[in-house]
Amino acid sequence: MSSIISISIDLAKIDKSKIIQGKKGKYYNLQVFVNDEKDKYGNDVAVSNNQTKEERERKEKKVYLGNGRVVWTGASNNANKPNAAMEAEPENNANNDLPW
Repeated sequence: MSSIISISIDLAKIDKSKIIQGKKGKYYNLQVFVNDEKDKYGNDVAVSNNQTKEERERKEKKVYLGNGRVVWTGASNNANKPNAAMEAEPENNANNDLPW
């Protein structure tokens, strides 16, 4: 299933030391959390900066940069489920060549 998520972040909260210089530009790694329920403002998405392993081990508090909402979700496709073909019952068992 695919979704479109609209978010806003507070640029003043970005830790400039976490900006990474890549081959094609500068990058800032984020984490996006999609919640099952909306808050009182209609938001169901939160964005924070990525934490390093050391920051997680020190149990440092996440810095939340902003929030947003899911604005579109596509329909799921049962054909992509690995067991979908196995769940279907044959319509006429008399036509199969199985010995049992």
